[in-house]
Amino acid sequence: MESYFFEEALPVFATLLFMPFTYSITNGIAAGFIFYPIVKMVRGKWNETHPVMYILAALFILRFTLLTIA
Repeated sequence: MESYFFEEALPVFATLLFMPFTYSITNGIAAGFIFYPIVKMVRGKWNETHPVMYILAALFILRFTLLTIA
């Protein structure tokens, strides 16, 4: 039960934290999409996550990278 709570709570916490600090709901949701697959990979449960989540995480990371450069 405890590991499940951590795996679900950290992406939600990142989402809630990023929204007010970036003044953007989109950036907060993007943070959740980035943190969810990362937490699953770190916990060794990478096969429980759909491949689309990894693609979306990579695209959001690319988006943040390009926004930083531009």
